[in-house]
Amino acid sequence: MEEGEYEISRRSVLVSSAVTATLAAAGVSEAQPLPKALAPADHKVSFVVNGKGQAFSLDPRITLLDALREHLHLTGTKKGCDHGQCGACTVIVNGERINSCLSLALQHEGDEVTTIEGLGTPEKLHPMQAAFVKHDGYQCGYCTPGQICSAVAVLDEIKRGVPSHVQAELTRAPTPTNAELRERMSGNICRCGAYSNIAEAMADVAEARV
Repeated sequence: MEEGEYEISRRSVLVSSAVTATLAAAGVSEAQPLPKALAPADHKVSFVVNGKGQAFSLDPRITLLDALREHLHLTGTKKGCDHGQCGACTVIVNGERINSCLSLALQHEGDEVTTIEGLGTPEKLHPMQAAFVKHDGYQCGYCTPGQICSAVAVLDEIKRGVPSHVQAELTRAPTPTNAELRERMSGNICRCGAYSNIAEAMADVAEARV
């Protein structure tokens, strides 16, 4: 994305936020659509999703999460808290896990996005998906897509030597211990409490990689 385009997108977000605040102060419900004259213009953005190039014309306020769910119908990525606190919306962008509910779609020009649908298929599961099935790493399943995407990225972080808060010596390469895995997965909440099984699934995949 060119520098000028980014500035326009940023300005549109700021303007729309100011308009929303003004309307709220005036008692206008958020459910009511903005007058057409006040709504920010759509902007073009393109990025790769699960290996396939996608091009959009989007309202600059749309998050990556909503672009995936509402425009591409990739509903495996879940909307939980919508505040970046539960991890249900976790996807992998350029090899790094992020909360897609906190990231605007327009920020991802040219990026490579992997969702749960891009990791494996029912006929050919990703090793982490297969491990979650083997170790019962899910119950209701709502948080599972985000848990699996995060788990895959966590093992890659450890492999790259990215440090964590539980490492005694930051200069040494991290290892996939139970404490290490639990610390790194702490941003993904499971209301059903399947944490032990999730850690076992991750340890199983990590051991298979050695």
